[in-house]
Amino acid sequence: MSELQIVNIRLVREPSIYSERQLDSPQAVLELMSKELAQYDREIFCILNMKSNGQVINMNMVSMGTLDAALVSPREVFKSSILSNASGIIAIHNHPSGNIMPSKEDVLLTKRLRKCGSLMGIELLDHVIIGGTSGEMFSFKEKNMLDEMIRTSERER
Repeated sequence: MSELQIVNIRLVREPSIYSERQLDSPQAVLELMSKELAQYDREIFCILNMKSNGQVINMNMVSMGTLDAALVSPREVFKSSILSNASGIIAIHNHPSGNIMPSKEDVLLTKRLRKCGSLMGIELLDHVIIGGTSGEMFSFKEKNMLDEMIRTSERER
């Protein structure tokens, strides 16, 4: 007779360093995250798990990459979102070079996260790229790229 293992899955909280402030703009995301991400000399991809009222539930560092790339899997992205009961997420990563323009990989990842989140009922609210220590950012939402991804997905159906 083989033994069936029982597992317990739960969210483990780390010491808090973020505010309870509502994030109502890409600028608010930049103000919250820029100092944290400026510390790293490599790409860091993280998400903010969000309540429906715009407040941050928590932050999850999903991937620590190399100087100019980070491996990101939707499976890892949404794991903490599901456990946190998030209604949406904001994806954030840094470009240590200071160049805030999204790469082809950044655009493809954003499309993939948008689709995966839609299937699970967890909306991708924005994807913000922070440029090293420059204080500059690129917001997919601000550039209307998220809306275009929705229209493209609807045409593909």
